[in-house]
Amino acid sequence: MIRTAVRDDVPTILRFIHELAAYERAVHEVKATEEDLARDLFGPAPAAQVLIADDDAGRAVGFALWFTTYSTWLGRPGLYLEDLYVTPEARGAGHGRALLAELARIAVERGHGRVEWSVLDWNEPAIGFYKALGATPQDEWTVYRLTGEALAALGAR
Repeated sequence: MIRTAVRDDVPTILRFIHELAAYERAVHEVKATEEDLARDLFGPAPAAQVLIADDDAGRAVGFALWFTTYSTWLGRPGLYLEDLYVTPEARGAGHGRALLAELARIAVERGHGRVEWSVLDWNEPAIGFYKALGATPQDEWTVYRLTGEALAALGAR
């Protein structure tokens, strides 16, 4: 079952974020707290939305965190999938596909032109999964990021 997350899901969402970061070998980079997630996901101006995958027993086994983007070339909004995670013991049961299918349904229902996300180049299982769904890599683009001191320095000018 796929459902929209509620404020009571914040501890579970943060646990999933930590588990995903551990899988991606970057747990030291997670700074988010429950307070951050409650404010930014369930406050007066949510920055992102979350879908939760529950198993047959009603236990949360995965999540998708996404937000709206805009394509000037398409002249339409899109959805950016920031995180997709299914617990190891629940993988292979269709939860990841169900989360992406619900995200695609939302995009189509809202008239959005695309759903996009990034995947680590070494994550072959995820790459194979995404390609099997019909997703195509955008190899000609390189992601750039400003953060930390570089972000602060540029913003101070």
